Amino acid sequence: MKLLIVGGSGFLGTELARRAAAAGYETAATYASRPGTAPDVAWRALDVRDAAQVTRVVADVAPSVVVNASSGGADWAVTAEGSLRVAMAAVEHGCRLVHVSSDAVFSGDRVHYDETCLPDPVTPYGAAKAAAETGVRLLAPHAVVVRTSLIIGDAGTRSVHEQHVHDLVAGVLAGVLFTDVVRCPVHVSDLAAALLEPAVCESVEGGVWHIAGPEALSRHQLGVLVARRDGLDTSLLPAGRRVDGGLRGALDVRLDSRATRRRLRTPLRGAREFLAAGT
Repeated sequence: MKLLIVGGSGFLGTELARRAAAAGYETAATYASRPGTAPDVAWRALDVRDAAQVTRVVADVAPSVVVNASSGGADWAVTAEGSLRVAMAAVEHGCRLVHVSSDAVFSGDRVHYDETCLPDPVTPYGAAKAAAETGVRLLAPHAVVVRTSLIIGDAGTRSVHEQHVHDLVAGVLAGVLFTDVVRCPVHVSDLAAALLEPAVCESVEGGVWHIAGPEALSRHQLGVLVARRDGLDTSLLPAGRRVDGGLRGALDVRLDSRATRRRLRTPLRGAREFLAAGT
């Protein structure tokens, strides 16, 4: 079993690469600007905007499975088109594919979204992620498309969401944490462990999976929990509502992961549990 993790130097990709290598799988991972820090991993530079590069890396590594954990934000060429290039290369070389998507593909109009729900994005990022997962499912019908939510890390390895909290408390960043924006945060180690299950199991059927925490929290509630874990003054966290600012974006999006959880061995903890534990 050989894994290729596209976007391996990112927050999620680093944890995926580390876990895969530690489990004894031959692991290669790609980076856009600098190699990641996961040990025992073969690092390859890759610009997913370059179709020839994508094909060459997949051909050279010759993996059994490709996990696309890359993230280009609202950059259509990276997030949407790049994902399709990865899917095309995986299909061409007979690789199983696990593609990481996001709850950003949903508008929030119905609040609760299970694995059968179709994308209805309202932001450029959501549109790029929706295009990616739709294209992947067309190109690689047997691929596993995994939608997830806000990814949280350990106290010493902050995700962008946790860094945002620290910056607000320190006063180096203006803004507020929204009380009307609700998501289902997941710990990066839980997510990575769960992602590896369909990656390394050859009998897993393709389709859409939801891997998110079982607990819905507002961005402000999550920020308070992060601040408490890290010993920060929670009174310095400004609160506000997105609707009051007239900003675009989905409000309440809750991924229903119950069907996926029945297929997983990995337990998915709620944010209150893993943040209270200090991990």
